[in-house]
Amino acid sequence: MESHTQTSTERFSKLRNLILGLQHVLAMYSGGILVPLLIGAALQFNAQQMAYLISADIFMTAVGTLFQLKGTRYTGIAMPVVIGSAVQTVSPLINIGSTLGIGAMYGATIVAGAFVFLISGLFARLRAFFPPVVTGSLITVIGFTLIPVGFQNWGGGDLEAKSFGSLTNLSIGLVTIVIILLFNLFAKGFAKSIAILLGIVLGTIFAGLLGEVSLQPVADASWFHMPTPFFLAAPTFHWSAMITMMIVALTSMMESTGVYFALADLTGRKLTNEDMAKGYRAEGLAVILSGIFNTFPYSTFSQNVGVVRLSGVKTRTPIYYAVLILLLIGLLPKFGALATIIPSSVLGGAMIILFGTIGVQGITILKQVDFNLERNLMIAGISIGSAIGVTVYPQIFQHLPELVKLVIQNSVVVTSILAVLLNIVLPGRQKEVM
Repeated sequence: MESHTQTSTERFSKLRNLILGLQHVLAMYSGGILVPLLIGAALQFNAQQMAYLISADIFMTAVGTLFQLKGTRYTGIAMPVVIGSAVQTVSPLINIGSTLGIGAMYGATIVAGAFVFLISGLFARLRAFFPPVVTGSLITVIGFTLIPVGFQNWGGGDLEAKSFGSLTNLSIGLVTIVIILLFNLFAKGFAKSIAILLGIVLGTIFAGLLGEVSLQPVADASWFHMPTPFFLAAPTFHWSAMITMMIVALTSMMESTGVYFALADLTGRKLTNEDMAKGYRAEGLAVILSGIFNTFPYSTFSQNVGVVRLSGVKTRTPIYYAVLILLLIGLLPKFGALATIIPSSVLGGAMIILFGTIGVQGITILKQVDFNLERNLMIAGISIGSAIGVTVYPQIFQHLPELVKLVIQNSVVVTSILAVLLNIVLPGRQKEVM
């Protein structure tokens, strides 16, 4: 009798962890597929390429998360973290892919991953150079400078199309926004935590009722496909692209630092520099593999911190179940193809909220900053202002060498360079304790 009770308890525990793992997957899935969707659409990938891209991306997300979960002598933060495609890579990768070819994207990604792995120990000791005025400015820019991308997608994606800005596209985007708002304001618990995903799913259903969704890509996709090295393109290496992605990799490391500390606070763990270095190295390995398997760079997802807080389950066990679910999804291209049927206007509505929320998160960090100090005002004002200027008028640098232009035409890179540099050179910098 006792053995039977114990078996039932074990089954219930496994089922509970499986459901908690699924919750983590659902919380990160919309953000996880957003980057490949955006970059693939911008570079005009066909349906087969998009199906592979999303399937491989989800599969490698699982592999990267596993690197973080399993602490070894050199890698793994060993906390309940989830890896996902880094949104700050969207603009520079589109720029690289459209000017130098998609092979250049993957060559630069592999180099960026190796760069992260090699500097992990040093970066872990340089946390004092990234106070709230720097990280807050950076996250603000990451969110708000991507808002125009959301509006373009809301209109239909293609600025040259006659249907751009049509009432159909506008209504689909608006319905998506309203659905997300309603779930955020009135739903509780789990439903609230996946409001973005529910908005995308229900918005797509609404678009389908209007005849704006085709299931053909799902029908055409295969049932099974193993991620294949260099399936879309062999890597090519260009200095301008590699430098750009190394700088962007630094911004991902800054974001991951915040996630590590948020989880440490939740789990009651005191992180050492070596813990941080192992977390960065795990991300570096994941980024290297993302280049080899033709997906996109990864960083630690902040939205899963909210899931940990919401569920109250602070162990790594549910994340292992999430990894299993992600691996299965990644092996089945039909699941990946499902994401390709989402209309641009649905994505646009979701992106406006998602990116706007990220921008406000940056402002929340900036609230910790004493702006009575002129140095802080100058750091935030110059770095954020320059990023907005570059976003609106990137052609101001059109006469500069291609190497320089490719680096400084990206708003995230501009903010990173200016905020860190100004924080170092302006007088009055106080030693930060993190």
